[in-house]
Amino acid sequence: MTDLHPSPTTGELQLDERSSLQRVAGLSTELTDVTEVEYRQLRLERVVLVGVWTEGSSAQAQASMVELAALAETAGSQVLDGMIQRRDRPDPATYIGSGKATELREVVLATGADTVICDGELSPAQLTALEKVVKVKVIDRTALILDIFAQHATSREGKAQVALAQMEYMLPRLRGWGESMSRQAGGRAGSNGGVGLRGPGETKIETDRRRIRERMAKLRREIRGMKTARTVKRTQRSDAAVPAVAIVGYTNAGKSSLINAMTGSGVLVQNALFATLDPTSRRGVLDDGREVVFTDTVGFVRHLPTQLVEAFRSTLEEVTAADLLLHVVDGSDEFPTDQIDAVNTVLRDIEGDGGITADNVTDWTAPTDLAGTPPDVASADGSRGAAMPPEILVINKIDKADPLVLAQLRGAFPGAVFVSAATGAGIGELLDRIREVVGRDDIELSVRIPFSRGDLVSRIHAQGDVLSTDHDAAGTLMRVKVPSALAGELTDLVVSG
Repeated sequence: MTDLHPSPTTGELQLDERSSLQRVAGLSTELTDVTEVEYRQLRLERVVLVGVWTEGSSAQAQASMVELAALAETAGSQVLDGMIQRRDRPDPATYIGSGKATELREVVLATGADTVICDGELSPAQLTALEKVVKVKVIDRTALILDIFAQHATSREGKAQVALAQMEYMLPRLRGWGESMSRQAGGRAGSNGGVGLRGPGETKIETDRRRIRERMAKLRREIRGMKTARTVKRTQRSDAAVPAVAIVGYTNAGKSSLINAMTGSGVLVQNALFATLDPTSRRGVLDDGREVVFTDTVGFVRHLPTQLVEAFRSTLEEVTAADLLLHVVDGSDEFPTDQIDAVNTVLRDIEGDGGITADNVTDWTAPTDLAGTPPDVASADGSRGAAMPPEILVINKIDKADPLVLAQLRGAFPGAVFVSAATGAGIGELLDRIREVVGRDDIELSVRIPFSRGDLVSRIHAQGDVLSTDHDAAGTLMRVKVPSALAGELTDLVVSG
């Protein structure tokens, strides 16, 4: 009987919870003078974007601003206007220069914006100087991404990692009521403190910084403790000889949709940047019966804040511990090769020294209308540096991509797999490629399994390939290809021929 009211998946429940609280524009009573507020919550409403175009083409600069607008909308704000300035490098004082800062103030007044978002990471001095000119709240790209992470983190470990990254970002940027941060402590710091305690005492900003450092040290200890639990689970999967496949890629490239298409699970799917932060593992079964664990990781983005890479390093270790990487690329993006470059930059940060060398990079020439320079990518056979697992490049969203761009990508990356997680096109080919890679180090054996060891037959079907099966009076004769760990357990059951 067909279930007319199927139970909602975990992802659907999370999406409903995320959408249950909506912001209403125009109800804010926040003070207009930003210098009057000591600690301001990052609450975006009506924003103006500003960027500095220092390199690349005009189309790439425009694409960067479009991505910044998507980030701002994901954080819950309404984008009113955007400005790009062509400069050799950002102005060290106000990021965009004093003249452009004055023009930006006029745009803010004309649009009624209450926040300016800069497409780059600003120094504390630049933030302060620009705020004094435009007279509204100014944040940079790093603070914006941190705010999105804070909204979307759900697990205890994810919240701790985001809090640590926010504190690392906030520490050199503490601001307040002008002279108030220079207030010195009283009490024991006065004349009644006793020997060794008399003196000027700590200023308020020194006290705040000390408390932040203490909180950061506590968070690091908590994250190390959570890492132990994940390491135990990873060891259990390794002992069970179940291949681990990590899905990496640019944010909103369709990683969660792909894991749902391959496993039938209900992982949260949302058309938004950084919709999924916490790594999610789901068990899948290939056509030959082999079990595989797919792990959905946090998405990457151009200029991903270093604070996030450091804070999420323990989580991103799932990438280096995997048996295979699925590098997912949004084929409908205007500059897909830029996405590949950005992801490989973060992967090199995770990997450390190793990295991609000239020996394992595919030789190709990118079409001039697709990208100016070839990106750093793994070779077509999936080889990378010694510290990283093999990789399969997956071009997703082919149902939405321009056919001309897809043709160029097929020529540039002959070893890539082209799929659509939405329609299911190419999923079968991808699963076949996964089976080839995870099984290429398997050992082929002929074994006789006693009828009393049905558990071994079940494990062989789950962890390896069964090439042929026969029976005799002593047991089940099987020609199999199994992982080396399981092959060691079958040594006593091997038969000749």
